[in-house]
Amino acid sequence: MPPVAPRSGDAIFASVERVNAELFTLTYGAIVRQLLTDLEEVEEVNKQLDQMGYNIGIRLIDEFLAKSNVSRCVDFKETAEVIAKVGFKMFLGVTATVTNWDAEGTTCSLVLEDNPLVDFVELPDTCQGLYYCNVLSGVIRGALEMVSSYLNGRLGLSVDNLVSMKTEVTWIRDMLRGDDAFEMQVKLVKQVPEEYPYKDDE
Repeated sequence: MPPVAPRSGDAIFASVERVNAELFTLTYGAIVRQLLTDLEEVEEVNKQLDQMGYNIGIRLIDEFLAKSNVSRCVDFKETAEVIAKVGFKMFLGVTATVTNWDAEGTTCSLVLEDNPLVDFVELPDTCQGLYYCNVLSGVIRGALEMVSSYLNGRLGLSVDNLVSMKTEVTWIRDMLRGDDAFEMQVKLVKQVPEEYPYKDDE
């Protein structure tokens, strides 16, 4: 039986159940506001949003790979394109542009000109250090760290060459701070081979 072809971000977005966009945006805003009230320090809120995103990402990868039919990317460049064109479209309804690659092919930027998370949002002067969309950086980190475990455990692929991708995600531009787009720099820190507590002949 031939492999199932990967689906485009537009096709997936058109077929999945979606919540009301305005409700989603307002709910996220309420979460951020509550964190600001509880934690008081903006930097602590940034860390908490990133951790929330990470926890979401390690679970979201299951749904993403199951519905997109994406199996395994050849390299980090292909991975970035899948995130930008399929992942963002599937879950946020928008696509990102991949740009600013370094010579080694391990660092790039994901640029969003449209971001539904920030509809109706205006940061007060007291929150100028806040990375309002920091949940997205955490989602990317978490998903990339878990992708190898999913491919082996759920799709039955060979364990050869499966790796977990450790990444750093940093905000470079933010429209809430007056920039012309949202830009995240994604850096591949290292690739960790999947480890198993047994040998093939056992």
